[in-house]
Amino acid sequence: MNVSKVVSNEVAKAVSAIFNEEISPDFFQIENTKADFVGDQTLVVFPLLRITKKSPEQSAELIGEWLVSNGEIFSQYNVVKGFLNLSLKTSFWINQFNSFLREENLGVVAKPSGKTFIVEYSSPNTNKPLHLGHLRNNFLGFSVAEILKANGHKVIKTQIINDRGIHICKSMLAWLKFGNGETPESSNLKGDHLIGKYYVAFDKEYKSQVADLIKRGISKQEAEKKAPILLEAQQLLLKWEEKDPEIYSLWEKMNSWVYDGFNQTYDLMGVDFDKLYYESDTFLLGKDVVYKGLEKGIFYEKEDGSIWCNLSEEKLDDKLLLRADGTSVYMTQDLGTAIERHKDFNAVSGMIYTVGNEQNHHFKVLFTILKKLGFDWADECHHLSYGMVELPEGRMKSREGTVVDADDLIQSVVNDAKQMTSERGHLEGMSIDDKEKLYRIIGKGGLKYYLLKVDPKKKMMFNPAESIDLNGNTGPFIQYCYARIQSLLIKQQSTENKVSSNLTLFNSELDLIKWILAYPSTIQEAAKQLSPSILANYTYQLVKYYNSFYQSISILSEQDKELKQFRILLSGCVGKVIKSSMRLLGIEVPKVM
Repeated sequence: MNVSKVVSNEVAKAVSAIFNEEISPDFFQIENTKADFVGDQTLVVFPLLRITKKSPEQSAELIGEWLVSNGEIFSQYNVVKGFLNLSLKTSFWINQFNSFLREENLGVVAKPSGKTFIVEYSSPNTNKPLHLGHLRNNFLGFSVAEILKANGHKVIKTQIINDRGIHICKSMLAWLKFGNGETPESSNLKGDHLIGKYYVAFDKEYKSQVADLIKRGISKQEAEKKAPILLEAQQLLLKWEEKDPEIYSLWEKMNSWVYDGFNQTYDLMGVDFDKLYYESDTFLLGKDVVYKGLEKGIFYEKEDGSIWCNLSEEKLDDKLLLRADGTSVYMTQDLGTAIERHKDFNAVSGMIYTVGNEQNHHFKVLFTILKKLGFDWADECHHLSYGMVELPEGRMKSREGTVVDADDLIQSVVNDAKQMTSERGHLEGMSIDDKEKLYRIIGKGGLKYYLLKVDPKKKMMFNPAESIDLNGNTGPFIQYCYARIQSLLIKQQSTENKVSSNLTLFNSELDLIKWILAYPSTIQEAAKQLSPSILANYTYQLVKYYNSFYQSISILSEQDKELKQFRILLSGCVGKVIKSSMRLLGIEVPKVM
């Protein structure tokens, strides 16, 4: 049961008895007591003054005194201005812990909420491999989806694959010019890596041509528009949109190479999708939407034939929807995708777009245009905006080939985990296969946790070495605690599943119980905020509490049978919560480490 609700019910009884006023428990504002003050739960008294007709301090004193004298769960109280801090008895916490032990799902909601959410993440371009930024995107989107599921919601995990556009044509053209028929098989490269190679090759040639034009006396701005290779790529795009058989066949072949490469990386990441959308399909749907909007007067056409949306009422700049030559822009396909998704999954409660914060304006405009088109469900669309992942040397640039490749990075942290774990020892008797599996669990777990522990809204600096550190707020630090608990449980399993409420506990034991009981509300808050970092940092704090308990109190050597059984139960429960919370982050926990 939610502790705040229990306290609210007791406060309602107190107010009824003291002031002869029946108030719904939902009325009371109950908070966790701040760390600087004594207490577990705090009642904010100010909203009650119209009933009590007394000062905040007097009101708090009367309620506190009644609760300690007449209630069965409060041990003491103190008043700080208009706040009543209440301390709960050890027996209360033990009883709550016993209830938690009986829960099979440990705070994960088993009953369906009836709500369906679509969570979009990854959504790569098919002209380059996935990189470090995609890792944060994928881990964030996948974890948000799992956290929403844990709150009882149905979730559709999806992505829009950006498989068309000028950037795709750049890779295609470079391959035609410089590739000599190279394939993933002939080059021994993953398909996405091969195509990324030609995207970089295009940029190199483009810059060379721009520099040559400038030497001939053409301005930089004009040279950037008239570089021959860029003009060829633009013509290739027009041919693609006209479905020229030769160009379309080449596009299908090169994209198939990329998809094979992507799927290998997704398997490595441990993420999946329920439904895929392709920009090559949805841009057509978007164009139909734009033309219908033009007919209805929602959009307008300029003299050059381009189609725009007037957003002056919303105090936004007008938005281009179709170019003068009839080709579409990103907004076109996003309109088509959103509408198609809503049709595919009727009664959607919300669509969540996991996209970097450089697209904040884009999504604001997208949701505004959907509203203008009459789709009220646009209010339920949400941009899960996250900060960029940066390196010490600055931002990554795909076209210049200065990205941190996702495959290489994952393998790097796995190798680092192997070196760290091998140096520590403790793996005697494990087979080579089991050891390799353990290195992957530690390396990938460290990487995921490092990218998820930061508030999504914040940009972050990535340091691979820190991600697999066994100390501090890291994935391996948490994984090691879980493994330690499994080792303890192998030595001694508890035969009981209930704790006596008469036990006298140390503060470190009470801290652990209180934090364990906060797990269900933490899952709810993480879903509300769409922030796995809330869950990650909750788990880190849980491990710190457990380590403090483990280092200061004897467990297996405890002579008191009831205390020993309790501490084993407590350890087992911590392990279950760690495993559950890390699963929601997409992270495995090893039994041995």
